[in-house]
Amino acid sequence: MKTYDTLSEAIRDLQQRGFDQDFNLTDEYLHCPGLDLKLHPEHFQVREFYRFEGETDPGDESILYAIESDQGVKGLLVSAYGAYSAPANDALMQKLSMPTS
Repeated sequence: MKTYDTLSEAIRDLQQRGFDQDFNLTDEYLHCPGLDLKLHPEHFQVREFYRFEGETDPGDESILYAIESDQGVKGLLVSAYGAYSAPANDALMQKLSMPTS
């Protein structure tokens, strides 16, 4: 995996590598609003992930996931972690914590 200094640098590079959709995290699945696609944990793989820690503000802590669906849709999920992370079901969180290549 590559290393990035900033979240925006990572997003730009991954978009250039084909991860061009945006995913949102819900309690049960990932949602791709651009395609109105719902991905349950068994229908996607985390290909890469990167953590970014805010130097002075804990609210700046985030994790970037590069995700690919079983149908070949590639996109990104940016999520807070730590105290500011959103709740999700156990299967979804387990899938997000185990990237595959």
